Amino acid sequence: MSATHFRFDADQIDLNGKTILVTGGTGSFGRAFIRTVLEKYDLRRCIVFSRDELKQYEMAQEFPAGPGRPIRYFIGDVRDVERLELAMRGVDYVVHAAAMKHVTTAEYNPFECVKTNINGAENVVMAAIRTGVKKVIALSTDKAANPINLYGATKLASDKIFVAGNNLSGAGGCDFSVVRYGNVIGSRGSVIPFFQKLISEGATELPITDERMTRFWITLEQGVAFVLSCMEMMRGGEIFVPKITSMRVTDMARCMAPDLPHRNVGIRAGEKLHEVMISEDDARVTVELDDRYAILAPFLEARNQAYLERGAKPVASDFRYASDTNSAWLSPEELRKMIAAL
Repeated sequence: MSATHFRFDADQIDLNGKTILVTGGTGSFGRAFIRTVLEKYDLRRCIVFSRDELKQYEMAQEFPAGPGRPIRYFIGDVRDVERLELAMRGVDYVVHAAAMKHVTTAEYNPFECVKTNINGAENVVMAAIRTGVKKVIALSTDKAANPINLYGATKLASDKIFVAGNNLSGAGGCDFSVVRYGNVIGSRGSVIPFFQKLISEGATELPITDERMTRFWITLEQGVAFVLSCMEMMRGGEIFVPKITSMRVTDMARCMAPDLPHRNVGIRAGEKLHEVMISEDDARVTVELDDRYAILAPFLEARNQAYLERGAKPVASDFRYASDTNSAWLSPEELRKMIAAL
């Protein structure tokens, strides 16, 4: 199955007249998501919530507020629940993309990672409930499944907080769900821009942490469409996992620089050989749809029944969705097209 198979229907949700807030809105995903919703919908407001003044200034040059562009820039930190409550007044939907994301940085700065990824998740949940937000969808990572690094552990805790938020909001209150996917091709800090920089500077070799390493890959466009489609589908309590492609890191390096040799530099602190998005332990509460899986909350049985009624099938009890045993692989030709489109 090729990467071209993965098309997520983002057109079913109607956001016209709605107000959306994106935490971490100046990041790679936030910018792509905001560009998409501004182009596709007649929003009432689109709020960029982030703590970096410079990034907001730079983003405002690309997306200036004005007639027909109801974008607002709100300086704030997810560690500050009072600031979140101010920002969420009158908001319909929240996309929570703010996080400390770099594995090595988290390993050496654990207290800061916990404050942003765990305490920040709790603050988003409480602020959304108190201000009457209708839906919150939080971005997670493949590293949250069977985590071995601090980043993954904090995102697992975050996932649990958002799922449990449905118990706190009560019937008719805010719905909370999670989207979990793999590495984003071309995002800031990822391996492709790193390799591109080395190649452009005349590198004579590319550093590889381990020749066996595999990763899940998704484009920003696919990620945005997947989040929008999940926003329409969600009933609260799900962790949505897209069916996407895998690729060996050595094949990626070879595709980008066929003539350069590789230098094995060893696995970094907290790094895995292969990534898992659904473990065997989650299999008993996981269902499969055409283009995604959904890990369902066992304490929300009435909501879960709706998935079975729409044709979702429970996965096998020993099911495991991992980058090394994935049935869909990214070809060199597809990777080159994705890189060219960045």
